[in-house]
Amino acid sequence: MESIPLLSPYETERFRFSHRTVLAPLTRARSYGNLPQSHAILYYSQRATEGGLLIAEATGVSSDAQGISLIPHTPGIWTKEQVEAWKPVVDAVHAKGGIFFCQIWHVGRASDMGFQPNGQAPISSTDKLLKPQVRTNGIDIANFSTPRRLDTHEMPLVVNDFKIAARNAVEAGFDGVEIHGAHGYLIDQFLKDHVNERTDIYGGSLENRCRFAVEIVQAVVDEIGADKVGIRLSPFANYSGPVDSNPEALGLYMANALNNFGVLYCHVVVPRTVRNGENSETPSCIGLMRSAFKGTVIVAGGYSREDGNHAISSGYADLVAYGHLFLSNPDLPRRFEIDATLNKYKSETFYS
Repeated sequence: MESIPLLSPYETERFRFSHRTVLAPLTRARSYGNLPQSHAILYYSQRATEGGLLIAEATGVSSDAQGISLIPHTPGIWTKEQVEAWKPVVDAVHAKGGIFFCQIWHVGRASDMGFQPNGQAPISSTDKLLKPQVRTNGIDIANFSTPRRLDTHEMPLVVNDFKIAARNAVEAGFDGVEIHGAHGYLIDQFLKDHVNERTDIYGGSLENRCRFAVEIVQAVVDEIGADKVGIRLSPFANYSGPVDSNPEALGLYMANALNNFGVLYCHVVVPRTVRNGENSETPSCIGLMRSAFKGTVIVAGGYSREDGNHAISSGYADLVAYGHLFLSNPDLPRRFEIDATLNKYKSETFYS
């Protein structure tokens, strides 16, 4: 197996990964009342392997963190009841020797006041309305409410929500947390300059726009330890609106900032395009981040077995996260090992 880069072992100070094929955090829209259900035990344990890394679906840090209008039925980790509901899921993954991280998440303006506590406006870095989008089922249209721009004095309260969520995740048995700083959600709404038009200490300069993300990392590291913390970033993507005028500089700044805390990993969504039926990417996109960041680098972006192996063997990444292929192939590492045919995924069933 070690002759196959994706299946070669990888070690950090805290963890020994038996292979480098990671289950990406995949929203499933199958939780009710923000509680993971019993079928999640089967779902995650099916994809667990001895020494393999799984990242749980995006999990809300507070009652106002949910983006119900876009992605309904998502789990949370801010209450005792939610912690207890996660425990049997985590136990099932650990029973198979898996390493399990919880992705902690706040959607910010990607929400609707009808689903917010007391019908309040969603919070964000901005008061700019997010344009209607096709829902995750690929059919319906999600409409959003005009967000409320967070006041400067409110920022520590939201940071504290992430801190408590991280503490709760560890209490539930997770091996660590991944801070969701990507895909146009709350943290990304602060990072990107086409959305963040603030004039306080959380807007304007690159340092100021990254301040919120850095404060969350600091709080979570202080709470559970740097070796249990990862973060997902998408400086080059424009999901749900946020675009940055200089994504390379943004990515590099965050990589260097993360080094100050010694976090376990940085999970980067790589911009990949399909040409002539094949995925292609520009390695220089995350080249600066890769060179600067001193921890483990995970990449995601529709990788196949072949280009995942190339990403590892070339030193472009340490681990590769798989989404669609892992949904339709719970035994994906084994199929990669023997180069077996892969089941085709059915996107219409992802969120039903």
